[in-house]
This record gives sequence, structure tokens and C-alpha cells, in this order.
Amino acid sequence: MGKSQSKEKKVESKGSKNRNIEEFVEEVKALTVEIQNLYCLDSVAWCIGYSGGKDSTATLQVIWNAIAQLPIEKRTKTIHVITTDTLVENPYVSTWVRKSLEQIRIAATSQQLPIVPHLLHPDLKETFWVGLIGKGYPAPRRKFRWCTERLKISPSNRFIRDMIRVSGEAIVVLGIRKAESTSRAKRMKEWEAKRVRDRLSPNMNLPNSLVYSPIEDWRNDEVWLYLMQWENPWGYSNKDLFSMYRGATADNECPLVVDTSTPSCGSSRFGCWVCTLVSEDSSLSAMIQNDEEKEWLQPLLDFRRELDIEDEDRDWRDFRRRTGEVQLYERHIEDEISIEPIPGPYIKEVRQYWLKKILAVERRLRITAPEGMRDITLITREELSEIRHIWLNERHEFDDSLPRIYKEVTGEEFIDPRPGADASLLGSDEWSVLEEICGGDAMHLELMAKLLDTEYQFRKRSRRVGIYDALERCFTTSSRSQGEAIKNAHFKRDLREAVSEGNVAKVKQLTLGDALSINQVENEVKKSSLDLVNSADNLTLESGIDESNESSKAKNWQNMKFQAKDSK
Repeated sequence: MGKSQSKEKKVESKGSKNRNIEEFVEEVKALTVEIQNLYCLDSVAWCIGYSGGKDSTATLQVIWNAIAQLPIEKRTKTIHVITTDTLVENPYVSTWVRKSLEQIRIAATSQQLPIVPHLLHPDLKETFWVGLIGKGYPAPRRKFRWCTERLKISPSNRFIRDMIRVSGEAIVVLGIRKAESTSRAKRMKEWEAKRVRDRLSPNMNLPNSLVYSPIEDWRNDEVWLYLMQWENPWGYSNKDLFSMYRGATADNECPLVVDTSTPSCGSSRFGCWVCTLVSEDSSLSAMIQNDEEKEWLQPLLDFRRELDIEDEDRDWRDFRRRTGEVQLYERHIEDEISIEPIPGPYIKEVRQYWLKKILAVERRLRITAPEGMRDITLITREELSEIRHIWLNERHEFDDSLPRIYKEVTGEEFIDPRPGADASLLGSDEWSVLEEICGGDAMHLELMAKLLDTEYQFRKRSRRVGIYDALERCFTTSSRSQGEAIKNAHFKRDLREAVSEGNVAKVKQLTLGDALSINQVENEVKKSSLDLVNSADNLTLESGIDESNESSKAKNWQNMKFQAKDSK
């Protein structure tokens, strides 16, 4: 028995009732009546969370069986079954759930049940690949768990809020159980004090909604007992579900439950295959280990392991945050404290590397996958379009490398679904010219690219309101070299500490010494950058202004803004 099984067994022995099979059957009968009474009590909408796993399947099944026993004239309230596909689910589980939802739809219609399935997805701007490759978020960590809210919680909460907006209230039915973990048992115990009736608790995250947990007191073996002994009402195979859990258990041990003394099936959890919040994707590893037909999934496991390099990716990340600001923190290294910049998003080359990698893995899987799964999609065309949009419009990387990378890896042209996406004045040729002008200075290249692309973006607008602020932000985030930017961050930190300590002498020393040298450096960078903007602007942007004419030159935005500053 694995560690997770042992842990769950301990929780069960402490928090669950030791029922025998006869007592459990009576519990199911009583629960059926409870569900029917609650359903018929009012017109509050119901929403069942369904992941395709054992707990959510048992929950949906017990609700389905209870409502099916009601007379047709009492089945007046729609029950919504929602499943969130994060787009990075285990391929087998994702396929299983999609087919199950279709079967639920067909069976509910034929049995005249008001049950409607919904497959939800995260917002395009919040998908995993848009975050990792587009915005450069590092692989999720326990201290930066950016994925869960975006991929899983937001889509379902959005759906439930819409239900509440229409009907005023909602009851969310979940397959949560006290036996899952000690933390879950503790949290559910706290909810009990605020309950309005048995198994019905206020939803702390969504106002005007309640959480109904019908199987909260069931043990792990009771869940499997119910799934094996009560027929699946929508015609899906619970035995296949059992086999899938068994295949995802490391020791391939998942005995059939025949009584309460039989060890329960492995408590495998099927999550996102890219998840780096766990030490290893044990379910995917076990699938590959236990079934030769699933060895084609090995590239996913390899990709995930490469992604999980928490303490080794500092060189892959920018020294600034996404805002362009350098933030310092105390890093503990072998009992010593080092004040260093907080690593920011992945740099351009690393984002391009991950794009090439995921496209290559997808291409390989489409060749090696079994029939029926060779249309597997790891990253959608819409996600690729959004990544391209971010690189071009937020990162100002107007060399537009995504279509080139896509063709290199797949051998196909990238067809962008976004209207007008291919209409651009600046491109790879202009980028090459700019690289030559900047002479290998990465920060200077970044600044110049931002200035040129910002100017170009505002040229497309009917009104250029805000252009000066946008250009100023370019200098704020990219005008200093890495060393100068970090030095400036240390200066600001030291100044804040001196002010908070009331150290007047140190404040004077900092403001009259380092501050002057930093301002001199910044002014020099601005002056040289503007000279380059003028020359590069002539190469790439046909502004229609005669630069040899003094009256026209005064109207140029660079001269208007910075001559005015010089005159002051």
C-alpha cells in the first residue's frame, strides 16, 4: 500500500463510521430520501461538480438514482453537471471524461431527467501555455501557484455565478469526503458549525450559494463498493473506471472490495500532466509502467520532469518582474543571507525553447499514439495565437518568431485565427537591422524595440493620447543595464531602510552621492537611445516628416519631448 493509501486509511479510521455492508445499504437508502426531499424543497438551481474520478462519479450516481425515482412531474428543476478541462489533463482521463459527458447527455434525455452536462475551459488569456510560454510565468511552485485559480477554480466559479445571477441562489453538489485527508476533515468540521441543515454548508467563496456534500462520511472502500455494486445509470462502465485507477497505482494493486476489511483501491489522483506542485506525477508514471500500450505517453513525463527545475532556472529568467521593476529579497544560502533580485518571467530564448519543445512533443505523440488518439492536441491554435499576440504587443518582440518556429517544428504554415494578425510593418528584417545597430547590447536592443514598437502601435490609432507616458515606461523598465538596474534597486532599498531608521547622515550620503551618478547614467542612456531611434526610425517607419527641415524636426516627438526637458 502506498503512502497516500496509508494516509487515507488513517483518516478513515479516525473520522469515518465503521459501517458494515448492511448498514451502508441503509445509509444509501436514507441518503436517497434526503436528496429527493432537498430537490423538491424549492426552486434553487443545482450544480454538480464532476471530474470523472471515483468520488464525483459516486456523487453524480447517487443524485441521478435518487431523482430517477421521482415521478416525472416532480423532476422540474434542472441539474447542471459541470466539468472543467484545464487543457493540460492526462490524455486518457480527458478522453474518458469527454465521452462520459456525452453519454450523460444521451442517457438523461432518454430517461427524461433534467440533467444537463457542461464542459468548461479556462479563459484563453489564462490557460497554462499562455501563462508559461506567452507571459513567461515560471513553472508553478508552492510559493507561486498561479495555475489552480486560473485553470480550475475560475471557470467553475464563473458558471456558478451566472447561475446565481439568473436564479438568485445555487446549491453546489460536491463529492468531497472527510476521509480524503486530515486537512479536508478539519475544514469540513469547521463548516458544520455554520450549516443550515445536514450536509448543507454555506459556500465561503461564492455568496448566495450552498455546498451539499452527500458522500462526506463515506470511506474510500465504500465509494468503490457503491460504484461496483450499483449499476452506472448513464450506461458508463464503473469497472473501466476501477481499471483506470488500478493502472495508475504504482504497485498495480487495487483489489475488488468485498467487505469492510478489504484494502481500498489505490487513491490515485489524476491531475494536470504538467503539474510541478508535486514531486512526481505518480498516476501517469504508473500508467506507463503498468501498461505497454501507454508507453507512448513517456514524452509527457519527460517534458514535465524538465519543467520541474525550481532551483535551477534562475539563469532562464529575467532579473526584473513582468512590470520591469527590480525587486530584491533575502535569499538564504547555506546559513548566509544574500540580497538578490527576485527572478522574473522566462526570457525570450527560454519561452521560444518551451514552444519548440511542446510542439515537438505533440508532433511525436500524433505519430506514436494508438488509433483514436492521434488527433491529440497539447496546445491549441487559439493559444498559439494568444501567445503570438503577447509576444508582439506586450513584449514588443516584433521579429514575430512564433510562425517561424511553428513551421520549423511541424513543417506547416501557421494560420492565425485572429483577424489581421499578419498585418505588421515591423518584422524579422527590421529586428536584424536593430540587432546590428545595437551591437550585441541586449538591454539596448530591448529598449530600442520597445520604443520603435510603441511608436508603431500608436501610429495605428486615430488619437495618440498616452504616447509620452508609454514611451517613458519604456525608459523606466529598460534604460539601465542589468548591473545598473540592480544597483539602483539596492540604492532604493538602502534609502528606505535609512529613512525608516531615521539615519539622517546615511540619507544625505545616499541622496548626494549615488543618486547623482545614477541620474547621470540614466540621462546618457536616454540621449544615446534617442539618437538610435532617429536613425532606426528612418529605416523602418515612413513617417512623412522631412528631417532636414528644422520646422519639421521640431515636431518630431523625440525632439519635442526631450528638447523641452533640456531647455528646462
